[in-house]
Amino acid sequence: MKYLSEYRDGAVVGSLVRRIREAATRKWTLMEVCGGQTHTIVKQGLDEILGDTVEMIHGPGCPVCVTPLEQIDKALALAARPDVIFTSFGDMLRVPGSECDLQQVRARGGNVRVVYSPLDALALAQANPDRQVVFFAVGFETTAPANAMAVWRAMELGVQNFSVLVSHVTVPPAIAAVLDDPENRVQGFLAAGHVCTVMGWTEYEPLAEQHGVPIVVTGFEPVDIVEGIHLCVRQLEEGRHEVENQYVRSVNRQGTVPARSLVEQVFQLVDRKWRGIGEIPMSGLGLRPEFADFDAEARFDLHDRVVEEPAECRAGDVLRGKIKPFECEAFGKTCTPERPLGAPMVSSEGACAAYYNYGRLRVPAGSGR
Repeated sequence: MKYLSEYRDGAVVGSLVRRIREAATRKWTLMEVCGGQTHTIVKQGLDEILGDTVEMIHGPGCPVCVTPLEQIDKALALAARPDVIFTSFGDMLRVPGSECDLQQVRARGGNVRVVYSPLDALALAQANPDRQVVFFAVGFETTAPANAMAVWRAMELGVQNFSVLVSHVTVPPAIAAVLDDPENRVQGFLAAGHVCTVMGWTEYEPLAEQHGVPIVVTGFEPVDIVEGIHLCVRQLEEGRHEVENQYVRSVNRQGTVPARSLVEQVFQLVDRKWRGIGEIPMSGLGLRPEFADFDAEARFDLHDRVVEEPAECRAGDVLRGKIKPFECEAFGKTCTPERPLGAPMVSSEGACAAYYNYGRLRVPAGSGR
């Protein structure tokens, strides 16, 4: 397949690594924002290859991981209702709530169904007019257009038994929160290519300018990531702080304009709480007032639920790049994929899952950590 084997070419990766070593006059600290990039980095050992030149810090770019505990509990409450068909992408089913997860609710008789598109959930609502169908709308800007389309289409068709439990978050405020942290060590970012495919990179330009950090829009294969690191290191060495696009085969500056337009028609920016991190102002997407009839939280009166995060789980520290997963006391002991304390251990983009699945269970020798 074109653009697959070419971007996994070990010789190209090796050449780029040599160029990074030649360019770097000191060790730089970079953050990859996306959990998909984290999995490639850890699986391929890219952070270990570059360990004496670049430290990679794993960021909060896993939408499943940052969905707050109270939002999971709202989903569990809805899924347990006899009048509800609760629909979700499969990656949410094992995310732990306060007492259980969606998979356990389904085992107890809840009507929980995995769908591959929010439009599948809308079709279920049309086919089951006597049941309420709720879709768990989780994700960054990448999944927002499809979720917006489902809501817009439901209004157009007059489907009254369809609603969405919205837990959308956006990337730029998360980067700003990292940079505003007094203990921040990150000197440059690899931005998520799929988010920028939708949104472009204009929102990153003020961040790069205001904070004096390079931001490189990067893909997900090994060559993409190492090339993104090279571009970022080169900017740092030259004293530049710009937005550059490594992912040229998919991303342009303005993004996908029709998709952005649809998102803006259906959603508006709102304050959003992030799991383990807390509330980040204007970091989420919520339904605009004209689409409020499709808001599951309002329809089922779920707004006032507040849940404390378990103290044993240090997901917030992992998501903010404060620690690596193996530095959490529970990692691989009381927190495993079979019995997770937090979402990063079970999400397909979670940093804890990456470290556990690829055998990175302890501090590497010579890491200095």
